[in-house]
Amino acid sequence: MRSYVDQKIKVRQEDIKMPRELSQKDIDILKQLAPECKGLDCAGSGAPYRSLLPPLANHFATNENDFRERLEKLSTEDLQYLLLLIENGSESLGCVPPDYMQVFVDLVVKTLGEEKARAVFRTYLMDPRC
Repeated sequence: MRSYVDQKIKVRQEDIKMPRELSQKDIDILKQLAPECKGLDCAGSGAPYRSLLPPLANHFATNENDFRERLEKLSTEDLQYLLLLIENGSESLGCVPPDYMQVFVDLVVKTLGEEKARAVFRTYLMDPRC
């Protein structure tokens, strides 16, 4: 079995689905960042959430500062997990507004360093928009 490993975090290849269904870990992270989240479906489209950052940015955070405060609740381990999902393509960034993406990149720089932040930003630039 092939694994994507970064320190203690493992995402098994067979766990990755395109588009993915949120895992229990994803749901726990979403509920931590958006405790007001009652369901796992987009109120506008009715489609299930397939990523964490787009619904956080577009449905729960009221502005960039609110988005930042919510993201700052992530542990380093959860942030690394999110970066692994971005790296392997299962976390979509396309629907994250540019100002919110800058907030996320700034947090990655502060927590995990510029190299990781550059990789995230490159992925964002290549991700198709909503």
